Amino acid sequence: MAIAIFLLTLTLVIWQPRGLGIGFSAVGGALLALATGVVTLQDVPTVWAIVWNATFTLVALVIISLILDEAGFFRWLALILARWGVGNGHLLFFLVILLGALVTALFTNDGTALIWTATVMELLLLLGFNPKATFAFVFATGFIADATSLPLPVSNLVNIIAADYFNISFLRYVLVMVPINFVAIASSLAVLWFYFDRHIPLTYDPACLPPPREVIRDPLVCQWSFAILGLLLIGYFFAEPLGVPVSCIAGIGALVMLALAGRWFHKDAIPIIPIRKILREAPWQVILFSLGMYLVVIGLRNAGITALLSQCLEFLSSWGLTLAATGTGVLATLLSGVMNNLPTVLLNSLAIQDVSGGDRILQEIMVYANIIGCNIGAKITPLGSLSTLLWLDVLARKGFRISAFQYIPIALILTIPVLFISLLSLAIWLPWIIA
Repeated sequence: MAIAIFLLTLTLVIWQPRGLGIGFSAVGGALLALATGVVTLQDVPTVWAIVWNATFTLVALVIISLILDEAGFFRWLALILARWGVGNGHLLFFLVILLGALVTALFTNDGTALIWTATVMELLLLLGFNPKATFAFVFATGFIADATSLPLPVSNLVNIIAADYFNISFLRYVLVMVPINFVAIASSLAVLWFYFDRHIPLTYDPACLPPPREVIRDPLVCQWSFAILGLLLIGYFFAEPLGVPVSCIAGIGALVMLALAGRWFHKDAIPIIPIRKILREAPWQVILFSLGMYLVVIGLRNAGITALLSQCLEFLSSWGLTLAATGTGVLATLLSGVMNNLPTVLLNSLAIQDVSGGDRILQEIMVYANIIGCNIGAKITPLGSLSTLLWLDVLARKGFRISAFQYIPIALILTIPVLFISLLSLAIWLPWIIA
């Protein structure tokens, strides 16, 4: 029953009948799980304690991203990049990927999928790139959204959930995962360059682009953006010692951005950015999705699924740290590809917690390998991550459709080497910093 309800919920989340959205679809599955006794009302506060911080952080960061997008910030960045590319197509490809990794780190992988993808497409349209070149750039942008979402707990909903579940401090997480993320960026650049090199134009004409300043709609927001983002990053490091949830820091950043954009400090000023539109487009349904989907996942735990996963992880742990890391990452990859990375990260976290032996290093390497598998490995199928589904939706609305038959073969070729290189670097790096 638990498995059947999970599969039904997953189908509803993907299908979203009659425009229900991912939130109401997931809540429908949760209500069915409650009605059938797969989960109980006592499980609701347990799940809420796991997901609330991660969910509200994501909502706040997407609001900041939407405000900056409306202000013209990302278009300005894209035009600056095109000028830095000095007419060299391969250099532009390199810069687009690097900036995509930076956007992902600060604004989450979903922000990259929603906003940076659309911005890159607008830039390519202005440059007059052909369909094959456009495909190379947009696929690279979509891939980098998840593959480089490791560095900060706030860079991916998966990261926050795992860090909160195992009480990993912001500083500890950054110490472990920032070097791994550099490895992921370098290996992603290598495989993307190898696969798409023949489609990237050798030159382009930057003279056909408008001056960057012309695309700025709200100069005040853009002027203050770097200072606010810098303070936001500093706030993340001080949040835990002060006992402040990271969602509060992100929420304060979102409120400051809303105040600037809405000119709340000056009643007579007319806001340039439509605040109501921003708030309507914010991913509020993610709150319902997190609560509903994770209740259904708790039903799988109650049915004994996590016990089977724990046995599998127990077997892997007997083969040493390297195989434990790669095995956990591969398991997370396979589960994410079939059932999405958000339920997978919690399901595996529950299983990792139950692995016996008490080896702190072993458990820690499994935790981070689970994150890597749920972030990078999730790229193997369109279903693997929410950001991939959002990315495909953005492309479809732009008239650029990519089918699963097109996506999966390319994603497998790109994902597998980046995944294994990142997992091996984790197996080398984590014992070294502990020693």
